[in-house]
Amino acid sequence: MDARHMLLYRQIGAKIAYYRTLEGMSQEDLARKIAISKSTLSKIERGKYNSGLSIATLLNIADGLKVELYSLLMCTQEELHVLRAQAEREKTKR
Repeated sequence: MDARHMLLYRQIGAKIAYYRTLEGMSQEDLARKIAISKSTLSKIERGKYNSGLSIATLLNIADGLKVELYSLLMCTQEELHVLRAQAEREKTKR
């Protein structure tokens, strides 16, 4: 998977965690609400559930968080900058 895709998965995961926190929900609460495992939700939030993240799952997450799907997919230039910097830091740690 290329770096751009990895950044997008991380960005989506970070948005999910952000909106979940705003709703005062734990990972377990949201996972139960949308009928996925806590482990799966954790992987999605960390950007590690890359190969099988479906639109249906994203729609369920958006519904569970009471946000529009586009809210999870939109990314500002500042957010991309932060994610790229984070990816570079992790790359140099290896």
